[in-house]
Amino acid sequence: MKSKLTAIFFIVFICTSFAQKGKITGTVIDKDLQTAVAYATIAIKDGDQIVTGAMSDESGNFEVTVKNNKYVLEVQFIGYQTLQKNIELKESPLALGKLYLQPEATTLEGVNIVAERSTIEQKIDRKVINVGKDLTTIGATAGEIMNNVPSVNVDQDGKISLRGNDNVRILVDGRPTNISSDQLLKQIPATSIKKIELITNPSAKYNPEGMSGIINIVLHKNSMDGFNGSINTGFTIHDKIDNNNSVNLNYRKGKVNFFGNGNTNYKNAANRGDMYRFDQNSKQLIDGGYKTNSYLYKIGLDYYINDKNTLSAYTNQNTSLFDSNVATSNLYPENTFDNIYQSTFYDNKNRNSSYNLAYKHLFNDAGHNLDVEVNLNDSKSTNAGNYDTTIGNKKDLFEDYTEDKSTLTTVNIDYVNPINEKSKLEAGAEARISRTNNIANTANPSIPIAQRDINYDYDTNIFSAYVTFGQKFSKFSYQVGTRLESYKVESKLNGKKDFTDDYLTLYPSVYLGYDISESDMVQLSYSRRVDRPGIWQTRPIREFSTPTITSIGNPNLKPQFTNSVELNYTKIFAKGSSITGGVYYRRINDEINRVIIDDPNNDNPNAMIMTFDNFDSNNAYGFELSANLKITPWWDMQPAIDFSSIQQKGIVSKLNETTNVFDLVPREITASAFNARLSSNFKATQKLRFNLFGFYRGPVDGLTFNSKDMYKIDAGARYSLLNNKLTASLRVNDIFNTMKASFDGEYPYPQSGEFTWTSRTVYIGFNYTFGGGKNRAMQRKHREGNNQQNSGGGGLF
Repeated sequence: MKSKLTAIFFIVFICTSFAQKGKITGTVIDKDLQTAVAYATIAIKDGDQIVTGAMSDESGNFEVTVKNNKYVLEVQFIGYQTLQKNIELKESPLALGKLYLQPEATTLEGVNIVAERSTIEQKIDRKVINVGKDLTTIGATAGEIMNNVPSVNVDQDGKISLRGNDNVRILVDGRPTNISSDQLLKQIPATSIKKIELITNPSAKYNPEGMSGIINIVLHKNSMDGFNGSINTGFTIHDKIDNNNSVNLNYRKGKVNFFGNGNTNYKNAANRGDMYRFDQNSKQLIDGGYKTNSYLYKIGLDYYINDKNTLSAYTNQNTSLFDSNVATSNLYPENTFDNIYQSTFYDNKNRNSSYNLAYKHLFNDAGHNLDVEVNLNDSKSTNAGNYDTTIGNKKDLFEDYTEDKSTLTTVNIDYVNPINEKSKLEAGAEARISRTNNIANTANPSIPIAQRDINYDYDTNIFSAYVTFGQKFSKFSYQVGTRLESYKVESKLNGKKDFTDDYLTLYPSVYLGYDISESDMVQLSYSRRVDRPGIWQTRPIREFSTPTITSIGNPNLKPQFTNSVELNYTKIFAKGSSITGGVYYRRINDEINRVIIDDPNNDNPNAMIMTFDNFDSNNAYGFELSANLKITPWWDMQPAIDFSSIQQKGIVSKLNETTNVFDLVPREITASAFNARLSSNFKATQKLRFNLFGFYRGPVDGLTFNSKDMYKIDAGARYSLLNNKLTASLRVNDIFNTMKASFDGEYPYPQSGEFTWTSRTVYIGFNYTFGGGKNRAMQRKHREGNNQQNSGGGGLF
C-alpha cells in the first residue's frame, strides 16, 4: 500500500508540474520602422537569475516555455535600447503581442547605424559578420579588415581565400563585378561596409560558382527622411603617408529617395623579397614598390510608387591607377651563369562601370514578393610594362602591353511565396552573358615571334532556373532545392576557335535544422558546386614575367565540380554571448591546380612556366569555431579558430641532379592550415573605447614550396565627440613588425626565401555625421535588409 501511495503521489506531482508550465509568446518590432526585428535576444529572468531564453525568428516572433510564476522579460538587440517588462504567467499561453524596441538615440543622428562591436550570427545558410566600429577602426579598406574575419585570409598580394581555398566568389550588394578580388578589396572603404556574409555552402538559389563559397560585402545605404550625410577621412602612416576619404549623402522627400557616395584612396607601399637556390648557391633579390590611386562613386534613387511597388536604380563608377617598380637581381657564383638584372615599370589603369535597375512588388501577405533586376557591368583594364634586362654584357629593352575589355549582363527574376506559417516556396531564373576580349603585344626577345601578338576572346552564356521549398515545424526545419543551369563557353585565339564547352547540369541542395532548445541550434547541409576556369586561368597571355619564371593561362581547362557537406552548431547565451562551430567535407572532381614546368621557348636553362591543369578527384575537410563573449559590462571578446586540410595534386618540375635537367613528376601533398584570431574590446568610458587584436597563421605545405607561420598584434582606440557625431580613431597595425612570408621547398629545385611588405602602420581616422533625419523611412530593397533572401541570389537579392 505504501508503494502504491508513493506511485500515486509521484504521478500527481508529475502531472501537476506539467500543468504548471506554460508558453509565453510575442513579436519584437522596431518602434520607428514598424518592422520585425529578427534574432533579438529574449531572456526570462527571476530576479538576476536567467531562467530561460530564446531568439526571435525572421518575422520577429518568439516562444518560450516556463513554469507559472512572476518574471522579468528582457529583450536586447544591437543598436536598440534594452526592453524590460514585468510579466506573470498564470494561464498558457501568455500572449504579449507586439514588443516595441526603441533604437538608440545616438544611432538616429547619422547616416549609418553602426554597433560598437562586431557581432557574428550563424544562420541556416550563412555566417553574418555585422561590422562594428571595432573593425572599421582597423584600416581604411575592405582588404585591411578581412584578415580579422573568421575563416578569411588575405595574403600580401591582396588575394583572398576562404577556409584555406582561393576558389571563392566575391559579391558586392549581391552582385558580381568584373574587378579582380585583390583590386576590389583595395577600393572599398571599410566605413562603407555594413556587414560581411560568409555563405560557405550556398543553396540552389545561389549561383554555384566558388568551391569554398561566397563572400558578400553589403554596403551601407541610408533612407532617413530629409538630408543626411557623413564624411570620413583617414591617414595610414609608415615610411610614407597614405590617405583615404569618403562622403555619403542622402536626401529623401516623399516617394523619392536619392543617395550617393564618393570615395578616394591613395596608397604607396613596398614589397621586398629574397630567395636562395641551394644547388647553385645563387640568390634572387626582389625590391618593389607601388602606388595606387582609386576613385569610386555611386549615385542612385528609389521611387516608392506605392506601398506595394518600388523602383530602384543606381550606377557605380570606379577608376584606379596603379604604378609599380620592381627590381630583380639573379646572382650566381663566378664561372657558372651570367648575373641577370631586370628593372620593370608597370603602368596599370582600370575602369569599371555598373548600372542597375530593379523592380520590387509586394503582395498582400507578408514575405510574398516578386523581384526583377537588370544589371550591366562594363570594364576596361590596360597594363604597360617596360623591361630593362641585363644578362652579362647583353642588354635588352622591350615593352609589354595588354588590354582587357569585358561586359557582364545579368537579368534576374525572383519569386518568394510563404504558403503558410510553416512553408515557403522560392523560385527564380537568371540569364548571365559575359563577353571578354584580351590583347597582348610584346617585344620580349625570349618569346617566339609568332606568339608576340595575341588577340584572345572568351565568351560565356549561362541560363539557369531554380526552385527551393522549405518547412519549419516546432523544432525541425528543412529546405530542399535544385538549380538547372545551361553553360556554354567559346574562346578564340587570333580569330580562330580555340576551345568550346557546352553542358547542362543540376545543382541540388538540402538544408536540415533542429532546435535542441531555444538557445541551441544545429544545421546540416549539402550542396553541389562548380569552379569554372576564370579568364585569368585560361588566357594564353602572360600574367607576369621575370627572367626565370613566366605565368600564363591554359585555354583547355575544364570546370571542377564539388560536393560539399557541412554541419554547424550555435549556442546562444544570456546578454548577447554566443558560440558557433562547424565541420565540413568536400569531394572535388577534376581539380584545377597550379603546375610548374620547364620553358622550352626560353634560352635561359633556368626558365620555368607557371600555368594550370586539371587533375583527378580530391578531398578537403576542416572545422571552425568562433564566439562572442561578454566577459564584463566593459569587456567583450571574439575568439575564433579554423582548420582546413586539402589534398593537392599536380605535375611539377624536379631538378635531376644526375642529368642536370628538369623532369616532370607527379606530386601529391596534404595542405593543412590553422588560423587563430582574438579580438578584445574594452569600454573605458561612454566615449572612449580600446581594441586589441591578435592573429596567427600556421605553416602550410604546398606543391612547390612550404610556407612558414606568421603572426601579428594590433591595437587601437576610438573617442567620440560632439554628441557622438564626430569619432576619432587611432590604430597601430602589426605592432612588432612580425608579418613575413617565409618559405622553403624542393621543387623545382631546393630553395628558401622570405617576402616582406608594408605591414607595420599607424592609422588615424575621423568620421563626422550630419543631418536632421530623426525617423528612418521604410526599408529599401530587401537585398540589403532581408537576410532570408539577400545577396548573390540566384538569384537576385
